[in-house]
Amino acid sequence: MGVFEKISGFVDEKLAGPMARIAEQRHLRAIRDGIISTLPLIIVSSFLMVIAFSYNQMPETWGIAVWLKANAVKILLPYRMAMYILSLYACFGIGYSLGRSYKVDGLMSGVLSVMAMLLTIVPVMMPDITDAVSASLSADAVLAEAGFAETLSQVNGVYVLNMDYLGTGQLFVAILSAFAAVEIYRLCIQRKVTIKMPPQVPEAVSNSFAALIPTAIIFLLFSAVFIWGGFDIHHFISSVISPLVSGTDTLAAALIVVFLEMVFWFFGIHGSSVVYSLARPLWLVLLAENATAYAAGEAIPHVVCEPFFQWFVQIGGSGCTISLAILLLLASRSKYGKAMGKATIIPAIFNINEPLIFGVPLVLNPTMLIPLVLSPLVNVLISYFCISVGLVGKFVGAIVPWTLPGPLGAYLACGGDWRAAVLSVVLILVGIAIYYPFFRAWEKEMLRQESDDEKALEA
Repeated sequence: MGVFEKISGFVDEKLAGPMARIAEQRHLRAIRDGIISTLPLIIVSSFLMVIAFSYNQMPETWGIAVWLKANAVKILLPYRMAMYILSLYACFGIGYSLGRSYKVDGLMSGVLSVMAMLLTIVPVMMPDITDAVSASLSADAVLAEAGFAETLSQVNGVYVLNMDYLGTGQLFVAILSAFAAVEIYRLCIQRKVTIKMPPQVPEAVSNSFAALIPTAIIFLLFSAVFIWGGFDIHHFISSVISPLVSGTDTLAAALIVVFLEMVFWFFGIHGSSVVYSLARPLWLVLLAENATAYAAGEAIPHVVCEPFFQWFVQIGGSGCTISLAILLLLASRSKYGKAMGKATIIPAIFNINEPLIFGVPLVLNPTMLIPLVLSPLVNVLISYFCISVGLVGKFVGAIVPWTLPGPLGAYLACGGDWRAAVLSVVLILVGIAIYYPFFRAWEKEMLRQESDDEKALEA
């Protein structure tokens, strides 16, 4: 048995099963499903980000550019109602998915998760504007003209929530809140610590009464710890994950993520599900910080976030396989290669590469192992360098639909930077160069097999 067969056997026997189970573990699956459920909000609201600041791509004298610049804040208000409270939406989705996996009411699981998260945020009462303060503000000509005193007086004695505690930076609090709420709810249901209603009662009403005791437990527990006890879990989690967040935005981290993803894919394990489920919450934090900086007109801080992998690394799907699809379509001499090229080029353009992964196949294909892993790693190096030195703009915080063709998606994700589209095309060409010698070796074997099959039929 050769070295490759030994490695393949070890991975299949020792790693494939555990990795598949990790990818489908109910809590990780709930995180994945909950965050994915927010993608429509992120994508639609992100287009407002692109539109609001599209005046940067226009001559200043254009009327539409002047109007967009004057109304950018108003245009972005719906965006803020999505991205600035994204953790709340994700919390509901995570709770719903986890509850369903336990065969308890998903809707109630999501509601309890949101309640639990909100109970981690201590409302603050705005102080009253006294006559002395109002007179002092009115004495300042600039503040008086802006109506500062009148504006502040409208919030006298009003409770407010810190919106920073609802954004993507607090996804980990949302995850923990959903886990805690659903586990308490699930235990109460399974141990029958509930109020049982007669079977004649409608299911929705029965579920509501069944949730009364779990709701009381969650309500009192979270209030005691976070509101009455004063424990600031948001600050605590931020201090814990801040090294992880900063460490994620590095070249080394990007290379490790891509290497692990592609090795898993090679052995038939959905590498994106395993790796991205763990990294996506951190990437969303980085992306939100980019969006905040972009909206404020400040320098965008981060390079590595999810769009980095989507538009510059895994173009056409994991492994940058659009390059291989192009080779199959334009350069293949084998009947099977030509057929695969025609069948896979359209899906690859829209970043769907399962037909290639399992059709060529790339899974457990030693001939294609090196380009499958090497091509996205080279893309990481090239794109990280280009973005870091300013040859291409950074991601502005917009998540565009992953099914868009690579150059177009890169253009939009980078806030309308044409250089991003050019880089995407260059990376596809680099991928073609990397895949080419291995493609020729694979095709040589295919031609030999086709020739043998034809001889066998003639005989």
